[in-house]
Amino acid sequence: MATLREKLSTGTKRQAVVDDALLVLDQEVADKSGLTGIAIKAAYAMVKGVKPGFIREVVDHLLDDFVDALEPIAAEAAEKGQRAGPYLETNRSRVADALLAITDRKAQNAQNRAIKAAYERLRPTAKKHVEAAAPRLGRMMEKHLAD
Repeated sequence: MATLREKLSTGTKRQAVVDDALLVLDQEVADKSGLTGIAIKAAYAMVKGVKPGFIREVVDHLLDDFVDALEPIAAEAAEKGQRAGPYLETNRSRVADALLAITDRKAQNAQNRAIKAAYERLRPTAKKHVEAAAPRLGRMMEKHLAD
């Protein structure tokens, strides 16, 4: 059986997954409200302003790590006869922990101080935001696994 990496991050599929991941990210940021939403939107705008295409580069760079982190959860879904996308939503806390472990490691090694500082400011509330993104993430994953 092919791994998530083989299914989602190789060949032309990779670009389609990155494109859709960027849409999910944009939608999630747009949905944020209140003071936290203002902070998230400001940080996102700052990161986008680093250089043209920077967010795409980051998403593409993180894709392999992210699909590898989600592999055990998707494999568990398969063992239980369930689709990976809805299973991610059901296990949103585990998904958030797996993805944030990667971004935490990357943030520790970030060279750009502004990006590192923005991440550290937003990190205390990050888990709830990643959990909230699980439905969109699951739908995106289902779309690409079905292709």
